[in-house]
Amino acid sequence: MPIARSLQRKSPPSKATELADSSYLNWPFFEASHRAIAGGAREWAAAYAAPSGSVDDQARAWVRDLGTAGWLRYVVPAQYGGAGDPFDVRAICLVREQLAYQSGLGDFAFAMQGLGTGPISLFGTEQQKQLYLPAVGRGEKIAAFAISEKEAGSDLASMRTLAWRDGDHWVLHGEKAWISNAGIADHYVVFSRVPELGEKAYGAFIVDANTAGLRVAERVEVIAPHVLGTIALENCRLPESAVIGDPASGLKVALATLDVFRTSVAAAALGFARRGLDEAVKFTIARQQFGQMLASFQLTQARLADMATAIDASALLVYRAAWTKDSGTARITREAAMAKLFSTESAQRVIDDAVQLHGGRGVVSGEVVERLYREIRALRIYEGTSEIQKIVIAHHVVGQ
Repeated sequence: MPIARSLQRKSPPSKATELADSSYLNWPFFEASHRAIAGGAREWAAAYAAPSGSVDDQARAWVRDLGTAGWLRYVVPAQYGGAGDPFDVRAICLVREQLAYQSGLGDFAFAMQGLGTGPISLFGTEQQKQLYLPAVGRGEKIAAFAISEKEAGSDLASMRTLAWRDGDHWVLHGEKAWISNAGIADHYVVFSRVPELGEKAYGAFIVDANTAGLRVAERVEVIAPHVLGTIALENCRLPESAVIGDPASGLKVALATLDVFRTSVAAAALGFARRGLDEAVKFTIARQQFGQMLASFQLTQARLADMATAIDASALLVYRAAWTKDSGTARITREAAMAKLFSTESAQRVIDDAVQLHGGRGVVSGEVVERLYREIRALRIYEGTSEIQKIVIAHHVVGQ
């Protein structure tokens, strides 16, 4: 039977088939517990009544409700009320994928709780872990990760924020830009240069939001709802207990944390892409053009085929990286970079195709694909731009 004729006999997808394809969960990357996590996260996110109000209020509500529902357990080690040892990267990726399918802001709220405490989970003292991790896992406290600066995004050598000893305290001075949760976070993990310990010495410090000298210098509005801003540190005095790990090895802290959460960025892109494909399939089956379904035209089918193939290829890279980390590999820099590069770039193309297939509807404010088009763009930039991922990958290829 010709493809066009077989398509014409089908009805639009029922509510049960509106959810993203889950057959990939049968891949050998996953255990039964992961399939249960994915299914639970999918059901919870689909049923969740997203809060209203300002972006700040919505983000706070997401964190609170994610904590109450138990999803933030996956970004906290088990001995501090979480579910990882220290992380189940596949679980983090699966939750992000399901949240991103439904809400970019929900995914953001979940991800930042992990990124903003990842350095503490991996390198913190027992006192630091006890003080910060349980409350973050319950959704009672909000975390932030502050490494970027206006003149030092990917070029960390240009970082201008400084830290120095003053008696039995540390002093931080500088400015951090593009900081997620700026203004609503209860603590920030701040990275700075430490010149007295060497030219290439960087430190990681926990700075509580009520620390004297810390202020939100600017709030930044972006194309999709996101809590973002610039924080100023004006001679902030911190106790020795605020240092995470070796005060000269902050880059090690940052890179190890990004190894985990950079992979999860790719998973979020995968969730956005799956939603884009689903919306495109539903629309093209329901949309009539020239007396037949839009989905019956071969050009439409070719576009949908490319979208589906890109999604499966992305998923393979994402869950290869996550599985590799969970299997005990110390560093997955190459695998994480490949996953983030390919998945974010592919998701951008998939969603652009979804907008195109919607025609005029695709650029109408409030349409799902229009929202996805705005939400996906930032993922190709934060936690390392696509260009930086290519440099990282090439470095490993040449090194081999």
